[in-house]
Amino acid sequence: MKQTTSPHSFHIPVMGLGFTVDTPLKVAKFGISSAVSIVDDFLLEDMRRIHSSKLGIPFDAIDEQVPDYKALRTTAYLNLLHHEVQRQCSDLKNQDFETDRDIHVYFEFLPTDHPVHSLYVQMLSKTGTERVRLQEELRSHIVPGSIDVNIMTKVDKLNTDKEGNALPREYSDALTALRGFANSELDGSVIFSAGLNPALYSYAENFSDFFPDKDGYIKKRIILKVSDYRSALIQGRFLAKKGLWVSEFRVESGLNCGGHAFATDGYLIGPILEEFKTNRQVLAQTLREACNAGLQAKGLRLPEDARPKITYQGGIGNSEEDRFLLDHYELDGTGWGSPFLLVPEATSVDEDTLQRILASRQSDYYLSDASPLGVPFNNLRNSSAEEQRMARIQKKRAGSPCYKKFLSFSTEFGDKPICTASREYLHLKAKQQERGEISAKELDKAMEKDCLCEGLSAPAILHEGHTPRRNLSAVTICPGPNLAYFKGVFSLKEMVDHIYGKISLSLDPQRPHVFVKELQLYVGYIKREVEKPLAENSQKFENYVEKFKKNLLDGIQYYQQLIEQQAVDTMDSVETLRAEFRRLQREVAGVSLLSSPVGQG
Repeated sequence: MKQTTSPHSFHIPVMGLGFTVDTPLKVAKFGISSAVSIVDDFLLEDMRRIHSSKLGIPFDAIDEQVPDYKALRTTAYLNLLHHEVQRQCSDLKNQDFETDRDIHVYFEFLPTDHPVHSLYVQMLSKTGTERVRLQEELRSHIVPGSIDVNIMTKVDKLNTDKEGNALPREYSDALTALRGFANSELDGSVIFSAGLNPALYSYAENFSDFFPDKDGYIKKRIILKVSDYRSALIQGRFLAKKGLWVSEFRVESGLNCGGHAFATDGYLIGPILEEFKTNRQVLAQTLREACNAGLQAKGLRLPEDARPKITYQGGIGNSEEDRFLLDHYELDGTGWGSPFLLVPEATSVDEDTLQRILASRQSDYYLSDASPLGVPFNNLRNSSAEEQRMARIQKKRAGSPCYKKFLSFSTEFGDKPICTASREYLHLKAKQQERGEISAKELDKAMEKDCLCEGLSAPAILHEGHTPRRNLSAVTICPGPNLAYFKGVFSLKEMVDHIYGKISLSLDPQRPHVFVKELQLYVGYIKREVEKPLAENSQKFENYVEKFKKNLLDGIQYYQQLIEQQAVDTMDSVETLRAEFRRLQREVAGVSLLSSPVGQG
């Protein structure tokens, strides 16, 4: 069955390894699209075992001794999701409008301006044969949400066989995950996040599902998560020249998002989306021409009207913001992530973690150095993983046992890569400090790293009432800063209705507008940057700071003009926004390197 377009204007992005690993089983039957991280084959195998048992279907374990077990596990889990969602949708279509509930829920979830929702309302007012006719028409509109997968391009460790011999490039973690997706029965998309990975992108050429069929339909689509227009154009061209079409660009805020944060050089999301809007036709034409040239040798061609979707995700908090983004920037959709951590019907959050989120304060959300990738990572101070990390340090046993090794990239202490959050690595750093080779401050910095492989996968296992492998049950929480303003546990209907403006959830009254919040985060970010010790040759950094400040000030000017041009009811209180932008403008102008401490770098 070919996947048709979701009836919803929002999707649920990937969250961690485990928080959305089985979200499609919960929301796809209602037409809601979501994304599953597929880097952790151990988690996928555990979840396939758990759900096979719940669904009463046979489970044949895929052992680590089996050749290409990682890809096979990925394929097997994705096929389980595919078949179960297809079954759920088939059951939904066959439900009786007069006696069953879920079939009504499907249409009640739709935005009120959707033509199918209008048809549903019309059906409810009819009787007899006309009511039955409209019910049959409504059934034909039931389509599942897309089951998409996410591959973080930087998580691409090279692997070895049992004897320690290097395996070919296609057995690296990211390429293996892509192969697992490509060989599955899914009709969905792979989301590449964290930047261009030439080997990974080129590997997609090996699978026919990534190319259009004779009717121009692409079964396995490519979505790129990007931070700006330039990145979209560069990555899109790279793929297009190989005949690989990018079906969607997911523009994500550099800082107002969950998980890893890839800060721009002070470019704010408003001007970024404006550039996409201005250049949308040029982008589509450029990529379409390059892609058709790449497809020519294969005797294939894109449909004449092919154009990539443009969506945005990061920090959206209410229907007014959502609608403004969709309308003003002419977006095809938006992503709502972190708020869904408070929706048990949609995500897998264990009870202890849920209570920690509810008890957290705004100050508990911070940008940390916890990731072994060396990329800033959104964290929660009161998570069980943070408690475990500190307890290990106090017991002189800093670091984590490293079993999965997905983030083993450091060769600082030898040719064999190890993870900077591992017990082995931090033991060696402690020895360095004892020998006087590094300072106590440098050791403390190293000990901020935490095991994300276990911490981000544990909640899904715990949520199902099972114990994670080796009893590693501490949970890492990686929410966007926006979650701090949502308090309470919500039903799926409440959150969907909130997104569409049917109701308004009670949020923290101090929550700033999505544009203001991102700007606040960037101002805080550059202030922390200039407070760091400067290297002896600081000219390059000084130039970076000045460019960063200029981009922020240009962004503020853009917002100030936007406020004056737009109707008041599309945004928050105009006077409040004006005052906040003026205040932040002064803060940015005051950022200086003059008071920064000078160190040895």
